[in-house]
Amino acid sequence: MDRTNIFNVKDLVGQSVNLYGWVATRRDHGKLIFIDLRDRSGIVQVVFTPSSKDYAIASELRSEWVLRINGQVKARPDKMINAEIETGKVEIEPEEMEVLNKSETPPFPLDTDGYEIGEESRMRYRYLDLRRQRMAKNMTVRHKMATFIRNWLSDMGFIEVETPILTKSTPEGARDYVVPSRLYPGSFFALPQSPQQYKQLLMVAGIEKYFQIARCFRDEDTRGDRQPEFTQLDLEMSFVEREDVMELNEKLLIDLIKNIYPEKEIQEIPFPRLSYKEAIEKYNTDRPDLRKDKESPNLLAFCWVVDFPFFEKTDEGWTFTHNPFSAPKPEYAEDLISKKNIADILTTQYDVVLNGWEIGGGSIRNYKPEALEAVFEIMGFKKERIKENFGHMLEALGYGAPPHGGIAWGFDRLVAILNSEPNIREVISFPKTGDARDLMMNSPSELEKKQLKELHLKIEK
Repeated sequence: MDRTNIFNVKDLVGQSVNLYGWVATRRDHGKLIFIDLRDRSGIVQVVFTPSSKDYAIASELRSEWVLRINGQVKARPDKMINAEIETGKVEIEPEEMEVLNKSETPPFPLDTDGYEIGEESRMRYRYLDLRRQRMAKNMTVRHKMATFIRNWLSDMGFIEVETPILTKSTPEGARDYVVPSRLYPGSFFALPQSPQQYKQLLMVAGIEKYFQIARCFRDEDTRGDRQPEFTQLDLEMSFVEREDVMELNEKLLIDLIKNIYPEKEIQEIPFPRLSYKEAIEKYNTDRPDLRKDKESPNLLAFCWVVDFPFFEKTDEGWTFTHNPFSAPKPEYAEDLISKKNIADILTTQYDVVLNGWEIGGGSIRNYKPEALEAVFEIMGFKKERIKENFGHMLEALGYGAPPHGGIAWGFDRLVAILNSEPNIREVISFPKTGDARDLMMNSPSELEKKQLKELHLKIEK
């Protein structure tokens, strides 16, 4: 198929092109009919005159009909140039048109940025919402970021390894999504809150440098900008200290901005560092917005926050502040093992913050089984529960686990910030609503009685 992307017609004056796309708008000016034809790459104006072969069909066209148009690229007269679009200096003189498909009238306009439209309606017809130019751009730049990260880390000696989606339910902070097992009645898989345990097991396996652009699942109460499923850039490295992981991630972020967002300015390089104590005392938050000019959308103020307390006291006893797999700073290793001075133990956790949002966090890990076991004992876990929930990790760490550490970025959040979007739903192809529903698929939904029976489940009203 000899097809020309619409964006490219700007450089093809005098040439014949074969275009495929959707009718963005149709305008009748006297006897002239103007069609804005849209594909993923852009929009171009097509002009039908009464002498055009398909003039009668053009008069019947409606928004979002799918067309093939063969025609000549013509330069527009100077006073007719549209500086608002990339192809504004040219227009198409059609020679042949084929209607590939008709469309119902869309439930909302697609030629706006979409912010003015109710989100429930946009989610219900997300496949239409994604046609608008802003959303197409968001999907494209998200792809460019993922590709850049993959290539960059590959060049640094990392390999991408996929980890399981069906895994084991373990207490890691949030509530798990669970999947009933048909073959093992009464037993359940869980969807991973993150690949945390698997990436550490890959270090035990000798992979040394792992990354993954990973799907994560958390059954959390609806709040703000959360999603039941989201994407992380996840990475782990063996034989490293805290500085090694931070340095690599800082370099990746800087190179990513320079290559994908050259119009943006990073306020300070190297990224400033704050201890958790300093951040709370000075800014009353552990994710401070350090921008000197908060009105500038292209100003990026990164910083690192380090030296977090390992544990915090709750009504039920001690719990971890980030995750139970973190190692303490070396000078607190003995306190952890002996379970003394618990409130004073600082962890190797490091968070990277951008413009007041935490975009990533990681740590050096406990790589000796006795250290990890001590964490759970401080949290009040009995030996039996530790073995039940984390016996596989303790056993693995006993087989010559190397020192290792890593980080996970909130990939959706980073894409949203860099595209100046108000929330992560704007950069996810098919997100859930704020109350965790999929209005397009009408899910979650009930199962048939036959399915429930196969899964040995019974719904109590």
